[in-house]
Amino acid sequence: MKNAKISRRSFLLGLAACSAAGILTACKGDDTPASSASTSPEAPASSVSELEPIGLFTVEDFPKLDGSTACIPLMAQMMADTTGIDLEVAQSGISVSTTAYAWENFGLYPDEEYTARMLVVYEAPDYVKEELKEANAQLEQKPIGRDALVFIVNENNPVKSLTRQQLKDIYAGKITNWKEVGGEDLAIVPFQRGEDSGSQTLFRKLLIQGGELMDPPTELAPAAMGELVDSIAAYNNSANAIGFSVYYYIDQMYSQPGLRLLAVDGVTPSNDTIASESYPLCNEFYAVLHADAAADSPERQLYDWLDTAAGQDCIKKSGYVAVAPTTAANSAV
Repeated sequence: MKNAKISRRSFLLGLAACSAAGILTACKGDDTPASSASTSPEAPASSVSELEPIGLFTVEDFPKLDGSTACIPLMAQMMADTTGIDLEVAQSGISVSTTAYAWENFGLYPDEEYTARMLVVYEAPDYVKEELKEANAQLEQKPIGRDALVFIVNENNPVKSLTRQQLKDIYAGKITNWKEVGGEDLAIVPFQRGEDSGSQTLFRKLLIQGGELMDPPTELAPAAMGELVDSIAAYNNSANAIGFSVYYYIDQMYSQPGLRLLAVDGVTPSNDTIASESYPLCNEFYAVLHADAAADSPERQLYDWLDTAAGQDCIKKSGYVAVAPTTAANSAV
């Protein structure tokens, strides 16, 4: 797993270790999405006020964003590219509720002390989709990037690749020892995430697909993605644990020494294999608006900007795989 540039990674490591919800107020005061996040020290006021407004928005007019942990770097790059603000300052102005809560807050409680005007977010869990459908939430979404579900093991584990069926059998409790898939005689310890996490949603959609799934004990279902990575790295100092994340998070945002990614069906995850979809567990992430957002509103302008050459460049510059622009509105539910 390659390292990101120092300036980005130094920020993101600390961010991810705190469940990636914490740096809230440098650019927009204390007007934040509903979240249990802690707050880091504010950036000096001069870091914003001394900047001449350039680009599509002033800092004050940039629409409040919410979404998924793994999308935080893209949100910060969007803010930097459309306001002219320094990227590191933009990073300190982004916070998220995380995937499920962002969808719920945005679709169900838009007028109750929740001020986000646009989501950059992974797919909603099924139970949230049902809530949005029952509430007749009028949302508009479009795919803007592609990520992938990836599996993480200890670097000392001799198993380099698993098939999708082998992974399904591991998480169904049918394969319980690494020797059954070409590894050592060690019991497999499979970590999952909570039902409200974006990666668990992708895990169920892309791999499990309605099949059998073990209920993990609490210690094998950490609440935060960073905790899952840490747990796999530390588990008994041995090579028998396995877990999953999304590729961008583990490759660019948060990793631990001693871990590596598994190939699936013989294909190693990378930006190239995700772009070509030759890696088998790919899925898109989205920009989401309220359907009645006015054509001249900041959020609609930002939403449309993502389809321009500059917007596509922003997605790629952030290290994500961009998908081709779309012109038709899609229902979010």
